[in-house]
Amino acid sequence: MASSYAGLPRAGVLRRLGAWLYDFLVVVALLMVAGFVCFGLTALALHLGWIGLGEHEDTAALLSASRGYQLILLGVVLGFYCWFWRTSGQTLGMRAWRLRVQNTDGSRLRLGQCLVRAVAALLGLGNFWIWLNPRSKLALQDKLAHCEMVVLTKEQNKELLSR
Repeated sequence: MASSYAGLPRAGVLRRLGAWLYDFLVVVALLMVAGFVCFGLTALALHLGWIGLGEHEDTAALLSASRGYQLILLGVVLGFYCWFWRTSGQTLGMRAWRLRVQNTDGSRLRLGQCLVRAVAALLGLGNFWIWLNPRSKLALQDKLAHCEMVVLTKEQNKELLSR
């Protein structure tokens, strides 16, 4: 089944950025939920006396200074992208724009590739690498993770959505 996605045309910058914008909105919402949960748990721990504010003036300042909180937020972002890329090759934004990230043989990415791709994307800026290499249409994250982003037909996109 993976081979049916091999040989598809690679996505250009504008289509990729359109999908990135959709995903950005979803990720912001997820970060808000994670922040709400972390804030609530921290406030509860403060109320129960399990932790103290220390030199911080309030719960928000305590969280902002916490490396653990920053790692949780990073984990939410990496988890979002890696889960979608690993399971179907498509995030929510990529589904809307009929894009799929895959190996050149059409197979799904491995977890290590997903992590390399997420870090190398540089908040979407890695997509502009395509303009330096217009014939290959590979973004920086594609080159470093040894994968490609392709444009699906409407039928192929529907097939992936129905799984």
